[in-house]
Amino acid sequence: MTAGAASAQPEAITAKVTGEAIQKVGFRAMIQKEAIMFNLAGSARNNPDGTVTVSLQGDKDRIDQILAAIRTGSKKSSKDNTIAQTPAAVDPNLKTFTVFGWTSTTRNITNPYDLVFSLRPTNDQISRKDAKAVWNTIAQGALKGDDLAKFMKHLDDDD
Repeated sequence: MTAGAASAQPEAITAKVTGEAIQKVGFRAMIQKEAIMFNLAGSARNNPDGTVTVSLQGDKDRIDQILAAIRTGSKKSSKDNTIAQTPAAVDPNLKTFTVFGWTSTTRNITNPYDLVFSLRPTNDQISRKDAKAVWNTIAQGALKGDDLAKFMKHLDDDD
């Protein structure tokens, strides 16, 4: 990373994502894995109307890369998602990316869990594989009892 990139002012956005299949398909988990990969703060939350609200904070280029991944979607989600984004105030104290109320249809996990990623102290980018490993560790730390057992049984699922 160049010195200029490291000193760039962080940006923040809030976005409402619409698409045919963006809930109950691992969509927010995919967004969180992208945030882990790019070390961005924010959150993702399902809305009752079938949309997903996402907030992202950090390097503008990295935010743009996550927005591109959201538009493209994941293996199970719709592929041509629409994003209505608005600038947001940067919160200098925000050091996490949280998926609120995560459940897993494929793993039959119906209890909602908040999955919280804490930003790395070094503002580096990690590989997709490493981001998935971090995400799995976060989920394992959040889940309890039978839900944790179900998660471990399907650890290699993309979800």
